[in-house]
Amino acid sequence: MIDNTVIFLPYVELGAVALAGVESRNDRINTLLIIAKGEAIMLASTFAVKYLAHETRPNGQDNLSFPSGHTAQAFLAASIVHTEFRDKSQWYGVGAYTIATSVAALRMINDKHWQSDVVAGAGFGILSAHLAYLSHRNRWGRKSIGRDIGMTPAYFGSGASGVSLTWRPTK
Repeated sequence: MIDNTVIFLPYVELGAVALAGVESRNDRINTLLIIAKGEAIMLASTFAVKYLAHETRPNGQDNLSFPSGHTAQAFLAASIVHTEFRDKSQWYGVGAYTIATSVAALRMINDKHWQSDVVAGAGFGILSAHLAYLSHRNRWGRKSIGRDIGMTPAYFGSGASGVSLTWRPTK
């Protein structure tokens, strides 16, 4: 189905705009690190909630409906495009978010997800991008944002894993 390939179009847009010579917020290596970190956060959080929620899809195919991973993927990519090029033109973000919204609509049209699934998926994608940028600034010597934030994987016993966030305000 087309929604399986369209989810990556915002990344294609990111590459095409960069190759066209438009300067992004970060250099290519840092952008790739942010993408990798955002993907890890999005995949871990989305699949953890899918297995915990155990929501049946509208077509009855399986019990992994909530939240929509395709929508989370598309909105993560769109958020990165928007953040990287928003200082150059807002239209890059508009294009990327239009693609992401199309993915969400196609997931519902193809009877793969409920509306609540795609809304939550969009939130997971956007939040994953924000967490990737927030942690990247501090970890990789980027401009300080005035507070120390840390994020580490955590194991809570009995097979439960997650992410531990720490925040230490500074003066």
